[in-house]
Formats: sequence, structure tokens, C-alpha cells
Amino acid sequence: MSRPHIMLTAPPRTGKTTVIRRLAELLAAAGVPVCGFLSDEIREHGRRVGFTVEEFGGQKTVMAHVSWVSGPRVGQYGVNVPAFERVALPAMERAVATKGAVALIDEIGPMELLSPAFMPRCVSLFAADIPVVATVHQRSRQALKTRIEAELITVTPQNRDELPHTLSRLLSP
Repeated sequence: MSRPHIMLTAPPRTGKTTVIRRLAELLAAAGVPVCGFLSDEIREHGRRVGFTVEEFGGQKTVMAHVSWVSGPRVGQYGVNVPAFERVALPAMERAVATKGAVALIDEIGPMELLSPAFMPRCVSLFAADIPVVATVHQRSRQALKTRIEAELITVTPQNRDELPHTLSRLLSP
């Protein structure tokens, strides 16, 4: 049986991460194992200054910050690719290895794609017979279309509150 493979896209700050966070909470409450990771903003004085990556139920680290001057950059952010990989890649492996798990990946975007190991891991994850929901940065969507087969859903202010419930019903046994 083929499992649902879904990519959520939207402009920045529309609520993709919030949808994934709420979906994870709903699945966990229904007893469904959740594996994967969440990317979240770091805000100081009302201004976004960086991003963290956190495995569901596991490690959390800073993966990008405006104050970092060495390493690759995406916009104003210096990106620590090894820190991202230390959290995200094992989380993705656990999704495949955990019986009955749903893989939640937030997000497939320019910072994450700086990791040479990340895209092949995404392709493998979507090829596995497990349910996957991933958020996809709008600029990364085109590159993914030819490599990953998934239903594309655009998160909007109109659907973002109901979407976690809809997806939870689809992914719960």
C-alpha cells in the first residue's frame, strides 16, 4: 500500500512550521510515532536573527544566525551545515527505522539544501513506504518536482488552522 507523501508550501511566515508543529502534537496524542525535525525562528527584540533545527523529542541546535561570519550564507544568515546535519540526518533515519512512524520534515529550503547529504536523504525518505509530510520553501519547489513525487498543498491563512486536523485524520490509523 502506498503511503501519503505531502509537501506543504507557502510564502515565508504563512504558518508552515505551525502546521507541522500542530500536526505532530495531534499525531502524538493519537499514539502515532512522529519522527523528523522542526526548523524554527530565533527572534530577538522582535527581529528574526536565526534558525534552530530540532528533532521531535530529541536534540536542538542553532543552524543559522545573522552574527556568524564564516561558512556558507543564505541571505543575511551564516549557516552551520554540520550542526544541521547532526540533528536532521539521524532524525530522518529514525523515521524509516521506527515502525508505524510518520516522517515530518520542516523544511526543505535553501539552508538545508547546503548539506550535500540532505537531498539524497529526502529522496530516499519519499521513496520509502512511510507517510511523509514536508514543508518546502517556495524557491526550492521547482528543483524538487523532478526528484520527489508528492501531493503539493499550499498553506494559506484560510486553511492553516484546519490543515493539521485534516492531515492528522489522513495519517492516523
